[in-house]
Amino acid sequence: MKTAGVIRDYAVFGAIAQMRYTEPMATLDADILVMPIQDSGLDALSPIYRYCEARGYLPQGEAIRVGDWPVQFVPVFSPLTEEAVRQAETGEIEGVPLRVVSAAHLAAIALSVGRPKDHLRILSMLDAGSVRAETIEALAARHGLSDRWSAFRRRYLDE
Repeated sequence: MKTAGVIRDYAVFGAIAQMRYTEPMATLDADILVMPIQDSGLDALSPIYRYCEARGYLPQGEAIRVGDWPVQFVPVFSPLTEEAVRQAETGEIEGVPLRVVSAAHLAAIALSVGRPKDHLRILSMLDAGSVRAETIEALAARHGLSDRWSAFRRRYLDE
């Protein structure tokens, strides 16, 4: 899609990205952050859906089925997610080379969303040694998430 001019850039995030940094976990879909060519509001994903449909990949609810996987394309929604895509690392997931958000960005995005499963994601990456608390703290400070990080530390890290 990038080469075809449908998107400027992309990066895998969510549970699939987490598998690069921790033990494998169950997930029902793959989440892809995308930087659309132009911000067209509610239509930001239309070019992606058209591109996929032209290649036989059909919508399934909010996702597009690609092989066995429902794939959700999520336009960048904050300066943090835009930075995560720009600084994504190229890695392999199940033998396929893909751009993947860094562990630190994945943790900071999880912190910004704040659901219980997002907190578990952060704890899992800290426990695996994939990211350091100080790195998350610096990223959180840069993106206005210091209060959330402080609350997270008090609640889960006994600090």
